[in-house]
Amino acid sequence: MTTPEAADRARVREQALGIAAGWSPADAPATWELTAELFRAIATEPDLLGIAARIPADRLPPLLLSAAVRYLVARRNPEPLAGYFPTPGSGQPRLDEGFRPALVAFAREHAGELAQLCAEHRYQMNEVARSADVLAVLGAVLGAGRLDPERPIALVDLGTGAGLGLHLDRYRYRFGDRTLGDPDAALTITPELRGRPAPLPARIPTIAARLGVDVEPLDLGDHRVREWLAACIPPETTAVDRFAAASEVARAHPADLVRAEVVDDVVGLCARMPEDALLVLVDTYVHVFLTDEQRARFRGQLAELGRDLVWISVDPLVPLGPEGTESVQYLPVPPRALEASRAGVTGVVGQLTVSRDGTAEGEVLGLAHPGGAWIEWL
Repeated sequence: MTTPEAADRARVREQALGIAAGWSPADAPATWELTAELFRAIATEPDLLGIAARIPADRLPPLLLSAAVRYLVARRNPEPLAGYFPTPGSGQPRLDEGFRPALVAFAREHAGELAQLCAEHRYQMNEVARSADVLAVLGAVLGAGRLDPERPIALVDLGTGAGLGLHLDRYRYRFGDRTLGDPDAALTITPELRGRPAPLPARIPTIAARLGVDVEPLDLGDHRVREWLAACIPPETTAVDRFAAASEVARAHPADLVRAEVVDDVVGLCARMPEDALLVLVDTYVHVFLTDEQRARFRGQLAELGRDLVWISVDPLVPLGPEGTESVQYLPVPPRALEASRAGVTGVVGQLTVSRDGTAEGEVLGLAHPGGAWIEWL
């Protein structure tokens, strides 16, 4: 093995172990253990690690390979391996010592197909549970009195994928003993609350306009797209059920999705939104993958828009991984956020409010599980 090959393997190993720790820490529900075991296997099994290490770094090798495995398992339905993965409404199958040998044997037999899937696809995680993080930030911002809580919002979802996050107002939320949203909603999102109580809004804001932005918008009407997106969801029963329900909501209410670059096109895209609405820009796990120059340029352009806006970010610290020390929004990072990030991949919830005159203020408000299982308010 050459030195570059060894370095690639070490990089992927660290990423996979960080994902396992972030999604399934010691206090995680047992339903997340399969997710952790899948990524630990990618980190430590030579057959899996070898495939992942050959994937370009910017394509998120451990995540992309995990999706390829799930996609091919769903297509081929091999036993006993297929029986370990949840399907909508199935509950979480029991994990035992047979999983890893079955996984390794499958990867060895289908190495070429897995590599081809990784070459043809990008990892696209559409985790609708992050809508709860966004709602909590809106509660903090609107409740502070700086902005009119009755003002409708124009929602721009950056890196929207299939647009599930654009339907914030069509879901029901349960935060402890408090609920928000339509009692008859097809999906209820129920994050565990940690830390201080999140300052939730009195009601879900009215959405006057919604726009999804992605370099590769995804059409849920295409069954092949739905199958790939389903494979990108962690193999955890509540995540699988959420995606299935949210996909039906999105298909029933088609939203405006545009193919565009988050940084290069943000000014023109925002100009399309109604002037009388509060502009709300949302990115979840998008800015962490931009370059330093791109992040700086994005923030600089917000002051040039000449309108009230809130930018809500749920991104790990940069650089991605245990060495991350900086907020993607250039906000002061509390020690608790640094501690959590060193323990595993963790979303850092921040908000930046920009007024019409370009004045900006913001703060890191909390932490969030990558798959929406919990919110910790700081």
